[in-house]
Amino acid sequence: MKPSSEREAFSQRLLDSLRSAACPESPTVLAREFNHRFAGSAITVHAARKWLVGEAIPTQEKLRILAEWLSVDVHWLRFGDQVLGPCDVQDVSIATPDGESAQLVREVSKLGEQHQIIVRQVIRMLARMARAGQDVAR
Repeated sequence: MKPSSEREAFSQRLLDSLRSAACPESPTVLAREFNHRFAGSAITVHAARKWLVGEAIPTQEKLRILAEWLSVDVHWLRFGDQVLGPCDVQDVSIATPDGESAQLVREVSKLGEQHQIIVRQVIRMLARMARAGQDVAR
């Protein structure tokens, strides 16, 4: 995907998420609500406008705050629908998560990037073992 279309696709996911959260699609509102939740340096209305019109994509740290606020998956917000990685999982039973699975996803999304990588690696390993018919409860 070209960088410009990648930014535009991110912008569309952000706008969709704001609509779903019944939040105005305003750079002023986005900056205010984001800054209310973000412990780091405040963003400007201009930066929020760039996110909304597809001129920029926020950093991973800022993406996490946006995703948590808008109740969406941080990976989806950044990249959209994506093919599963090297483990090639065929059956993902939490594709439509129930309450407990959704809570687990939210908790994992709050972890730091390195811990999220570890969680994904453990899940992939368990999925491979299950496909191979190995006892994953050992």
